[in-house]
Amino acid sequence: MQIGKSRLPGIKVKYLFFAWLGIFVGSWVVYMHYSSYSELCRGHVCQMIICDQYNKGIISGSTCKDLCKDHTLVFQHCLSSSPTQQVYSGLWKEKEVIIKCGIEEALKADGNPDSAPRRDVVLFSKPTRGTSMDEFKEMLLNFLKSNLGDQVSFTNLVNKIMAMADVSRDGKLSLAEAKSIWALLQLNDFLLTLSLHEKEHTSQLLGHCGDLYVTEKIRHTSLYTVEVPRFLQPLLPAAIHRILHRWFSPAWPQRAKIAIGLLEFVEEIFHGMYGNFYICEAGFKNMGYNDRHDFKMVDLRKVATEMTIRGFLKGRHCEQNVDCTYGRDCVAPCDKLMKQCKSDVVQPNLAKVCGLLQEYLLHGAPSDLKDELQKQLKTCTTLSGLASQMEVHHSLVLSSLKTLLWKKISNTKYS
Repeated sequence: MQIGKSRLPGIKVKYLFFAWLGIFVGSWVVYMHYSSYSELCRGHVCQMIICDQYNKGIISGSTCKDLCKDHTLVFQHCLSSSPTQQVYSGLWKEKEVIIKCGIEEALKADGNPDSAPRRDVVLFSKPTRGTSMDEFKEMLLNFLKSNLGDQVSFTNLVNKIMAMADVSRDGKLSLAEAKSIWALLQLNDFLLTLSLHEKEHTSQLLGHCGDLYVTEKIRHTSLYTVEVPRFLQPLLPAAIHRILHRWFSPAWPQRAKIAIGLLEFVEEIFHGMYGNFYICEAGFKNMGYNDRHDFKMVDLRKVATEMTIRGFLKGRHCEQNVDCTYGRDCVAPCDKLMKQCKSDVVQPNLAKVCGLLQEYLLHGAPSDLKDELQKQLKTCTTLSGLASQMEVHHSLVLSSLKTLLWKKISNTKYS
């Protein structure tokens, strides 16, 4: 009995220590979360700048009146991952949407993030007064060629851009309309959304005002039904992440349908209508799906055009391949004799995607399919080499994997 009494204070001290440690860690997490929130979330700055430019007649757009006059386009929850790329969920005439706005130029122009600098000096400087419709079309065509490569289909894209810019629907562009669409095209995310907008696997563009634009809301912004909050991710081991993913994932047939959509997206951007695109950060958080389990690409900022990557690699000094990395996953070979990066990415999109699908599809896969699925995914992840030299093999592997999955879920409610 005396021994029990002597141990009691020690036990109390231990519990008090762990309680204090829990409170300390919890407070630190909350502090970091909310201090970063004020840095990341500046929707009020975006709206103030955009409406200031709109009221001065410098910019135009299909959503300007709703945002600045009628207030039927409303910012709601902050989804930003960078201070210079503002992303919010919002409501537009009672419909859920995503609102995107870049404020990098504003922050460069003025040290005070809450002020409303004259961004027209920086961002809305083109085109100049007196630019004719034909001259502006030529500007657009040259811009697309320099960013997407020389494609025969650009005439159609230029016409679609002109139609989008013509908010007044009078068959010609005002200076404000031209400045707004030109500013939007400087945003990589918008340019890719526009280039891939005919595909069902990207968000639909709904409207714009200056360089702020609105897209449809994708209901599920990760391939899993639940994603660990960003501020907690560094605190959890990889094994815990995998367990959570397995607990909170759609049923296997639904995952198969989502995976088929992802493979179709890879097919679409491989020598697509407006050029070749590379997924430079293949991750669960950049990809999602809608309520019908149709795949949707959530973050196109992680996708790069071939021209962008070639421009990054051109003349770049290197000692090894890792020095020739664009983003996280787009790696080109290093010419160790010349000490310069070569211009072609080694690992194709399909190999990166199959690396994701190994974890995503093999867990819970039907027993009569699992061995063949594992075999095909392994073959797929080992694909490498220049796209121009392996186009046929790439297409065969992709088609075989898509067919295998489709056969399993066809003629069911998931198809």
